[in-house]
Amino acid sequence: MGDDKRLAAVVALAQGMAAAHGSREAWRAAAAGGCRALGGSFAALSVWERELGRLRVLANVGERVEGEEEFPEDESYPVHQFPEITEFLHERWAGGGEPDAWVETAHGPAAGGRPGYVHQRVAALRRRGRGCCVVAPIVLNGRAWGELYVARPAGAPVFDRGDADFATVLAAVVAAGIAQAERLEEARRLAYTDALTGLANRRAVDVKLDEAVERHRTDGTVVSLVVCDLNGLKRVNDTQGHAVGDRLLERFGSVLSLCGAMLPGALAARLGGDEFCLLSVGPSADEAVKAAGELCRRAAELELGDGVACGVASTEDPIGPVRSSRRLFRLADAAQYRAKALRSGKPVVAGREGPDDPVVRLADEPSPRVPAERRRFRGRPG
Repeated sequence: MGDDKRLAAVVALAQGMAAAHGSREAWRAAAAGGCRALGGSFAALSVWERELGRLRVLANVGERVEGEEEFPEDESYPVHQFPEITEFLHERWAGGGEPDAWVETAHGPAAGGRPGYVHQRVAALRRRGRGCCVVAPIVLNGRAWGELYVARPAGAPVFDRGDADFATVLAAVVAAGIAQAERLEEARRLAYTDALTGLANRRAVDVKLDEAVERHRTDGTVVSLVVCDLNGLKRVNDTQGHAVGDRLLERFGSVLSLCGAMLPGALAARLGGDEFCLLSVGPSADEAVKAAGELCRRAAELELGDGVACGVASTEDPIGPVRSSRRLFRLADAAQYRAKALRSGKPVVAGREGPDDPVVRLADEPSPRVPAERRRFRGRPG
């Protein structure tokens, strides 16, 4: 490949990773770009998980064989099966060398490798019908992050030293793209996370609730919302200080997360101040009520605070049509408001007190008393 083509390949790789939305797309773009640039038939991007002592495959692209998934859930290899990695890390690089790529063939190493050096990667080439591969370490923030692996089929021209040098350049481009993707991922995470508790924030609930209600309108998926106010936070702040109040919020956040685990896929969130919620999509209304009951029980046992006022609204209960996220939230918040007024130690559930259910009536009243006005969720008026 000429210099102009290689430069174009580098630019295409960088652009592909820059255009990726999320980590998975960035991983795929890195592997696919490296595969095209080096004229390979298959490529993989892997990360070195130091704490587990393994190389975990993030993405496989190109001509995959049986057992190779595009985004494998559990494809990983103990690093000791790849001694060339540890040799590179602890000898050549530690001694001041550069993180250069190297070439392997189905018959052993090439391009300067030790004669007779046959290990797991060579066996894998043979097993999968590939003739050679080039392996380029990816270095991020001064540390080995993982590797870019590109292979060719048996019978194809073997990678040479020039290909290995070019793979080293590509790995540097991949490292820059991964760093950018990780920064964007962190920014997205922070935008949708409550800093104190680590739970989702109101913005995340806004988005997920809109999506959930749209699913309900489309295919009848059950959507349940548990809204709760943590009792006694102001008293704790006033008498023991905000640091203690923050500890109460953190502890309740842990309890909420624990109870949310009773509902597969539920989103646990802090809406702000002493207000929290659980958003459940799929499980039945009774399952949501059961989780809310467990939340009330556990909250009452916290060392600080005075329990929690908890309200539940579910599309599976007789609450009338739910055409917007706003209406479901108003119902759950009205149920919570009633639970607080009754000093109830159990959740109040919208729609379960007959045709003239007081929670539904309260939520649907165009009155200043409707508590949902305190927190406006996005969505069409409902």
